[in-house]
Amino acid sequence: MTTKVLSVGGSMIAPDKPDVDFLAAFVKMASDWLAQDSSRRLILVAGGGAPARVYQNAYKDVCASLAAKAENSAADWIGVMATRINAQLLKASFGSLCQNDVVTNPTADIDFKGQVLVASGWKPGFSSDNDAVLLAEKFGADTVVNLSNIEKVYTDDPRKNPDAKPLDNISWADFRKMVGDEWVPGKNVPFDPIASKKAAELGLTVICSAGKNNANTKNILDGAPYVGTTIF
Repeated sequence: MTTKVLSVGGSMIAPDKPDVDFLAAFVKMASDWLAQDSSRRLILVAGGGAPARVYQNAYKDVCASLAAKAENSAADWIGVMATRINAQLLKASFGSLCQNDVVTNPTADIDFKGQVLVASGWKPGFSSDNDAVLLAEKFGADTVVNLSNIEKVYTDDPRKNPDAKPLDNISWADFRKMVGDEWVPGKNVPFDPIASKKAAELGLTVICSAGKNNANTKNILDGAPYVGTTIF
């Protein structure tokens, strides 16, 4: 049994609204890969994307207009709910390949049926990246592929620092120095700090790559050369 975990960023599923072209191409690529071997399984964890940002910002604006403090836990719950609608869309798109309900608690007992399992965010305190790590631990996967709108991790934010350089490989120790240890709802980092801590403890490998490049994602699934950053 081969189980691969893909953390599918919300920026892939719904950058401003559901990206039908991406979803169709991604589902076809993944379905074709699964069809080559009935012992292959995919676990897909959906991020929040535009729905999370739009509703979290609305909550913060409401609080500001009432001179009230926006609570991180409340913003986090809004983000979790956004991941659930994205996850439900992914599940539906895979049809009979995904027989389980959307997983909302990665620590629950899960009877993995079919070849695809789709999960959403769980609860406040971390992003859906952490759920991907927990599911990798549960189902014995040694790698999590983080699909987002960046092709590689950089030494710094390239939008702010023109000298920032892309990385092919980075250790968990060095990566965690970059992202810190604290999770803030909506924080824009290549991989959630809480998930990074857990992945490092488990000795997991995380590959960060451009989610829209389905040919590259297939190469990762096949163990072929790929473009991305490997964190180990």
